Formats: sequence, structure tokens, C-alpha cells
Amino acid sequence: MNIYSFNVQQMDGSTVSLKNYEGKVLLVVNTATGCGFTPQYDGLQDLYDKYQKDGFEILDFPCNQFLSQAPGSDDEIHSFCTGRYGITFPQFAKVEVNGDNAIPLYKYMKKEKRGICGSQKIKWNFTKFLINKKGEVVARFAPTVTPEKIDAFIQKELSK
Repeated sequence: MNIYSFNVQQMDGSTVSLKNYEGKVLLVVNTATGCGFTPQYDGLQDLYDKYQKDGFEILDFPCNQFLSQAPGSDDEIHSFCTGRYGITFPQFAKVEVNGDNAIPLYKYMKKEKRGICGSQKIKWNFTKFLINKKGEVVARFAPTVTPEKIDAFIQKELSK
């Protein structure tokens, strides 16, 4: 099994298969617009600008589970992110990443790469999962790990 087995919901409510991203290196991130880590959007966009031509994609999943820091509709979140941070990478519908209502993609990724002390639970927004070209989860980064600190890991996966 890999992430290509999963479908996710786009902002417009339609469903898309992650198989569409087969052969690419992915960074999957749960985000929020009102979080202390929200300025990481700048670093994420920098990574995207740097590596997208080489087969890199960022998949952004807004999440309102942490102190309601992603309020608003999917359209409002998207407008904020494109207007304030100029993001151009794919943004999907708002999701839950923990609990019974967590989307299957996140349940899978959390089992593949546990967090600190072996926990499966997502600690906060801007937790990042690095996916290799085979659709395998190869790394998990805490919210405090900035996009700039992930650059070398992305380079390594792209070079394989």
C-alpha cells in the first residue's frame, strides 16, 4: 500500500485520486491560516518554486482541529493563502487529521511515520510528511521544523 491508494476532496467538493501524483516527490502538510506557524507558507512556496519543475508537489490540507485556527470556508482559506502568501501549490478541502473523522490519508501516514515518542497523533498544524516517488512515507516533520530545514531531504528524494 502507498498513498496512491487514496482519494481526497478538492476545494470544489470533487474527488481526486492521489494516483495523479504518482512518480513525484510530495510534501503533505496540514495547515491553518491563524496559527503561529502560518508564516511557513512563505517557505513552502519557496520550496515549491525551487523544485516543482523537478517533480515536486506540496499538498496543502487546511485543518481546523487545533484551537479553530483555520476558520472560514475553503474558498476563504484559499483567498487568504493566495492573497497574503502567493501560494500556487494545490490546496484541498479542509480536513480532520486526528480522531474518528480523520481522513484515511492521514490515518495511513500517521501509521507509517509516527511522531515523537511513537505517537500517531498529529501534534499541531504544519506537521509535514515527505512522500517519495513510489508513494511511500519517508519522513515526518514536526510543526517547528521549518520548510527551509526540509530542503535537503527533498533534494535527496528528487535525486533518486
